[in-house]
Amino acid sequence: MSDLFSNVGEEHVAGARPLADRMRPRGLDEYFGQQHILGPGKLLRRAVEADRFSALIFYGPPGVGKTSLARLVATQTDAEFIELSAVESNAAELRKTMAGALQRLRSAGKRTILFIDEIHRFNKAQQDLLLPDIERGTIRFIGATTQNPFFYVNSPLVSRSQIFQLEPLDEAELVRLMQSAVRDEGRGLGDKQVSLEETAARHLAAASDGDARRCLNALEIAALTTSPNAEGAIAITLPVAEESIQRKAVVYDRQDDQHYDTISAFIKSIRGSDPDAALYWLAKMIVAGEDMRFVTRRMIISASEDIGLADPQALPITVAAQHAFEVVGLPEAALNLAEAVIYLATAPKSNRATVAIGAAMKEAKEGRALPVPKHLRDGHYKGAKQFGHGEGYQYSHDSEEGYIPQAYLPEGRTYYTPTERGYEKRIGDRLAYWRSLWEASQE
Repeated sequence: MSDLFSNVGEEHVAGARPLADRMRPRGLDEYFGQQHILGPGKLLRRAVEADRFSALIFYGPPGVGKTSLARLVATQTDAEFIELSAVESNAAELRKTMAGALQRLRSAGKRTILFIDEIHRFNKAQQDLLLPDIERGTIRFIGATTQNPFFYVNSPLVSRSQIFQLEPLDEAELVRLMQSAVRDEGRGLGDKQVSLEETAARHLAAASDGDARRCLNALEIAALTTSPNAEGAIAITLPVAEESIQRKAVVYDRQDDQHYDTISAFIKSIRGSDPDAALYWLAKMIVAGEDMRFVTRRMIISASEDIGLADPQALPITVAAQHAFEVVGLPEAALNLAEAVIYLATAPKSNRATVAIGAAMKEAKEGRALPVPKHLRDGHYKGAKQFGHGEGYQYSHDSEEGYIPQAYLPEGRTYYTPTERGYEKRIGDRLAYWRSLWEASQE
């Protein structure tokens, strides 16, 4: 795409292009957001300004500036910039592009920057085609993806690339971006006498969820559909802004990392005893159409993993919520799920059951296999007595307290140590008493 930055016919093309495209930054000073990687002294800024990179991958949600950043990198070098989309391209076009890059390097000594948008859309074989030319330096590669590259981009390509995660723009950055667009006469709305009220700007920024493209598109719709006043000025007020931006669809794909990130935030909010956060992440998953059976399974795990015996009611309440979901279904079952989530988040927490079974399983897998003590072995079959199986076993219910001190492991190992929280404190007191009886029996 050698004409990407050409000014030929720009005045005609600009009028047909959306505002979001016209307002793409022309330099780093016009680039909004991503200061965590582009601020003074940050690695990416140093690499761009020094023109020292071989392969970059920009990862982030839509509308945060991945393509704009790739084009800005191209302006810092005299290399040929070629832009492909993995949605439209194929292996044949890739090979042709590589061959052209090699010819350009041999004949004119000019390097090529190959930018591939939605790189995760290429299959493994297509991604592998890039590796030899990146290794040889025939191309300098920039990839952009909305999906986590550690999941969706081949490991060899990831290992050869510097990966930078771009974040959604905050509301202040989006407001400044809109103000810039309103003032810009050449590319923006400056020739239309547009005034943007502060409340309207804040609403558009908040409703855009960090997506600059969506924000500018809504601003443009507001400007183009609002009738000017007697002086020819267009006032974008809060009601106009509310009409110009529709409800944003939840960015959520049950196959991508949003799925894993959201369920992770949900469980960690329960573990962290924050019912409000847990309810929000539950609501997001319900609105996004997540599989609630998956969610309830994770809640059941959390009931034992994070709460355990600090509140033994957590597990049956969560299982009941799962059953209620199966019987009632959404949307009404959201009430049952919310009740269980609030219970889990506000319950006392203990992971001692989790730690205990983990330690016991590690011993079983890695340690010496412990034989069953003879007095615990099955003594009911014919011939068991001659082996001494069951001999000496004491029946606990023969005691008034329902407890008789005797060994149940060949060695006195302890895996479960209760906390002092909730019901588990009572369990701890009971265990301490039984252990005192055991110790007394050994004297």
